[in-house]
Amino acid sequence: MKIVVCVKHVPDLQGDRGFTPEGRVDRSQGDGTLNELDENAVEAAVTLAETHGGEVTVLTMGPPDAEDAVRRGLQMGAEHAVHVVDDALAGSDAFATATVLAAAVRRIAADGPVDLVVTGMAALDGLMSVVPTLLAAELDLPQATLAAELTLTGEDTRTVRVRRDLDHVVEVLEADLPALVSVTDQANQPRYPNFKAIMAARKKAVSTWSLADLGVDPAAVGQAAARTTVVEASPRPPREDRVLITDEGDAGLRLAAYLVENRLV
Repeated sequence: MKIVVCVKHVPDLQGDRGFTPEGRVDRSQGDGTLNELDENAVEAAVTLAETHGGEVTVLTMGPPDAEDAVRRGLQMGAEHAVHVVDDALAGSDAFATATVLAAAVRRIAADGPVDLVVTGMAALDGLMSVVPTLLAAELDLPQATLAAELTLTGEDTRTVRVRRDLDHVVEVLEADLPALVSVTDQANQPRYPNFKAIMAARKKAVSTWSLADLGVDPAAVGQAAARTTVVEASPRPPREDRVLITDEGDAGLRLAAYLVENRLV
């Protein structure tokens, strides 16, 4: 079984976040990291490969620093890593991202068909949660999104089954492979790589591909081709109506009085 996991390198949520003058997410403020929700996708893929046999490839697109994201995937147990990097990608929107990732998946499939594409539920720098659907459309694959559980069933485990936990109902969906699945942060508990896995990941090569390698027209990606534009962005203004209470044993009573006074209860 051949599984591809799409991951993203995002700014550290604990750092200062903002936009550049061009309206892009500012990625220069401190170190970035593997998107936390993509760790669940890597864990799901590696678990399937360990259970049923197969190999996992982690795939990302982004600037040079984005290699850190696939390195983390290698530490978690993936065998291969691909990094699509090209100056023309700067400012790409979700549609362009799906186009490039789809082209990369097709190239990976040149060495043998890809059975399953796995993604996280969203990227924490944008929270759009649309790339999985757009990618499935680009690849013409059945999709099962927001999976809280992912298993393989059927003859020769050629059917993917997911459980989706919605507000008032639980759905169970099945699709024949090949397919695309996005998983939620409830799907599993991502493993923490041990020292041996971290050292082994250092020795694994990361394949670096450009748009030319994928046959993607630079005019179809980047900020100029984006279907969305950030019109204006400014820092969140500081709050001026904060009330700080020093607890001298009666903080609970004072807080309750404040809530009643302001009709908040």
